[in-house]
Amino acid sequence: MAHGPRYKVPRRRRREGKTNYHKRYRMVLSKHPRFVVRKTNKYVWVQVIQFAPEGDKVVAAAHSRELEKKYGWKGSGNSLPAVYLTGLLAALRAKKAGIEYAAPDIGLHKATKGARVFAAIKAANDVGLEVPVGEEVVPSEERIKGEHIAQYAEKLKAENPEEYRKRFATLLQKGFEPEKYPEHFEEVKNRIIEDYKATQ
Repeated sequence: MAHGPRYKVPRRRRREGKTNYHKRYRMVLSKHPRFVVRKTNKYVWVQVIQFAPEGDKVVAAAHSRELEKKYGWKGSGNSLPAVYLTGLLAALRAKKAGIEYAAPDIGLHKATKGARVFAAIKAANDVGLEVPVGEEVVPSEERIKGEHIAQYAEKLKAENPEEYRKRFATLLQKGFEPEKYPEHFEEVKNRIIEDYKATQ
């Protein structure tokens, strides 16, 4: 509750939970591009943004919808594997634009161990775009590939087929069996890398 003669109303984007101005100010002073990861309930998008006095400039970007439209991704658009692949796609585009280093910008997301936003940052580092991140917060390779989803799906299918069909209804409608997440992840990852190499 606002009170006191010195109270200042926070800026609009801070009130809306969109921008931490203290962190943004420090990033601007660093003069490095930002590796921005944002997610919704259905999708994730990753941008590499360069600060400019007239306004931020997006150097490279990728949205998880592209995975489905261009690379045949059939999994969830905001699952951990999808976040990694979206980060991979954005990082490769940033490298193509000449970016070699970017500061991590996870916005107002909490820096929780194994969080999806760190999967995108790991993807960037895996392809040579340096984005500082502590190894202790990065999700394991097994989770990035979706092995935890596949194991859960296999168990649920055997124990409760009705719940399995209900829980994974969206994926099953696409003709995708969630037990195949790891194999499908590798297929799409290879397609992204091959596409990048073809444009070099």
